[in-house]
Amino acid sequence: MTQEISIQNNTFTMHPSGGMLWHEKRMLLIADVHLGKVSHFRKHGSAVPLRAVAANFDQLTRVADYYQAQSICFLGDLFHSSLNTEWKLFEKWVQSRNETLILIAGNHDIISPVKYEKLDIDIYSEFQSSGFLLTHHPEEREGFFNFCGHIHPGIRLGGIGRQVLKLSCFFKTENQLILPAFGTFTGNYYLESQPGNQVFAITKNEVIPIQ
Repeated sequence: MTQEISIQNNTFTMHPSGGMLWHEKRMLLIADVHLGKVSHFRKHGSAVPLRAVAANFDQLTRVADYYQAQSICFLGDLFHSSLNTEWKLFEKWVQSRNETLILIAGNHDIISPVKYEKLDIDIYSEFQSSGFLLTHHPEEREGFFNFCGHIHPGIRLGGIGRQVLKLSCFFKTENQLILPAFGTFTGNYYLESQPGNQVFAITKNEVIPIQ
């Protein structure tokens, strides 16, 4: 189940994967996939299941197929580090898509831009359109509403007794919306919601507004 939100007379639909469709631009926004992270940790001896590699690509395909957007904009940290075996998988995934692909470079995006150019992926430090500012790091700029990633936002929900449920979330303030980390092996930074904020927690199948 998705959730729709209106911002500055534009419509956005949040998906349980962590992706979000910008309807007016037919653009799918995705933050912090961190491809290659699983292989990086496995290489250094961490017991991470190999199936976690395929999970990221499967999830990318599902959300892209669901929205059928004209373009996909990755809001930084598409890859976790330097080249590894997952780059070849990424090349195959790109070749299977028809969307225009855009990367807003994040702090983890250290792979040579030449590699992306060969795949017809445009790289920007930021992207501005119709009063919206797309960045990797959260940024407040007068006259713009900011979409960003980097934080890997999460929310803690108290249950009966001392139970605590921890979920990734879309985190909206007055002039900014931070997308959850899309990658399956990324972790969260838990934020405290303030009056006026809007929080949308994500589960495997739902986007849930949190009061």
